[in-house]
Amino acid sequence: MGKVKIFRYGDKEISYLKSRDKKLASVMDAVGHIERATDDDLFSSIAHHIVGQQISNKALSAVWGRMQEGLGTVDAASVLDAGEERLHSFGMSYRKAAYITDLAHKVESGEFRLDALEKMGDEEAIAALTALSGVGIWTAEMILLFCLQRPDILSFGDYAIRRGLRMIYRHREITKERFERYRRRFSPYGSVASLYLWAVSGGALPGVTDPAE
Repeated sequence: MGKVKIFRYGDKEISYLKSRDKKLASVMDAVGHIERATDDDLFSSIAHHIVGQQISNKALSAVWGRMQEGLGTVDAASVLDAGEERLHSFGMSYRKAAYITDLAHKVESGEFRLDALEKMGDEEAIAALTALSGVGIWTAEMILLFCLQRPDILSFGDYAIRRGLRMIYRHREITKERFERYRRRFSPYGSVASLYLWAVSGGALPGVTDPAE
């Protein structure tokens, strides 16, 4: 088993975000440095995010573990060799098995080039990813953050991100307009801000509640 890769950030990003927002600065001091695992294999990352849609982290871990054990390496060749029926046997829906198989076909044929995605800007990469079956905007944003390690991803479509904003800034609602103000404030290091918003939403600061709940 190789060493787990962690999302990279340091003093530059921390200092910038603290200078932009006192409340976020307090959160960062209280929570400390966050280590979030990343996956730098694009095919595996896309497949993993497709499997994980609308299921719990526990269920995802179980299905993904069976898939890794069954296929060995999760890549286009192993997926095509397995076929949709075997992918389904790992515990995913037939629809997800079809999405992952379609991805494998497009990668093998050259219709979808993984290496080209790495050279694209954020918006272009999101457009390319969402053209794939089974990949929506949120999934594309998570691939950019946790696989490509793009520095400025803050997802409006992520419930826990909006919840973290409500908890830190005591809003009952995060409208798109309000969200955009925070996104601009945290840019160009929105991804690091995301790590702390997820932490707060997940209970990293005991006693901090969600005003909407």
